[in-house]
Amino acid sequence: MYEAKSIAATALRNQQTRLDTIANNVANANTVAFKGGRLDFKDALYTAGLTPSYPRSPEENQQKGHGVMISHIGREFRPGNLERTEQPLDLAIEGEGWFSLIDANGDILYTRNGSFNLSVEADATYLVSGEGLYVLDVNGARIPVPFGINSIEVDVDGTMRFLSNNNEVSRATLGIYTFRNVYGLSASGNGNFIQTPAAGERLVANEAVVRQGMLESSNVSLAEEMTRLIRTQRAFQLASRALTTADEMEGIANNMRR
Repeated sequence: MYEAKSIAATALRNQQTRLDTIANNVANANTVAFKGGRLDFKDALYTAGLTPSYPRSPEENQQKGHGVMISHIGREFRPGNLERTEQPLDLAIEGEGWFSLIDANGDILYTRNGSFNLSVEADATYLVSGEGLYVLDVNGARIPVPFGINSIEVDVDGTMRFLSNNNEVSRATLGIYTFRNVYGLSASGNGNFIQTPAAGERLVANEAVVRQGMLESSNVSLAEEMTRLIRTQRAFQLASRALTTADEMEGIANNMRR
């Protein structure tokens, strides 16, 4: 009975984590460029149920499992829909690719959220992300914005042209990259990701198309999340009932009288 309780408790704990993941996805359904989380399970430890010296096969020995455990909490990196905003500093990437940013510690971050702003500082004005991180160009440098410009035009290849009275003052090219294994990227908060050894080599995203005046929406599908929620609730109820049944059986055994 103790093992039955332990297995049921494992299921309850892991299904609760799955519920938390679904809740986070639903809460960020309207967050720009949000990538939904995904929870994967695997079987917990199996042991030989009869004689350990026998071969571990259904014919020779019964295998006794200990429930399930979480194997991976990852992200769904499929692109979201592009929504038009008509704001000149709103940029969206069509296809594979990530904008590059640098934080206060000098770490390079990557994001699909192209809702950019201008940061006016003592020495110059720079292009920054929504949380104030500097946007980097193809050379890994901050992108300065000339004083007195009237407009900014961004070409599909990521080239930014700063204009004054329709005359080009300067230009810069956004640093847009992709990775051999995007699922190896690690989330660092605020829709940003950092490169890890599992992500592999960083590559220039030559196939990426930049759309000015548009933003990528979240890739969370509420219909899919509601389906997962119902399935998770049913699994949670099943594990709860299994725990209750094991407790009742143990109570009957403890209360038996000769």
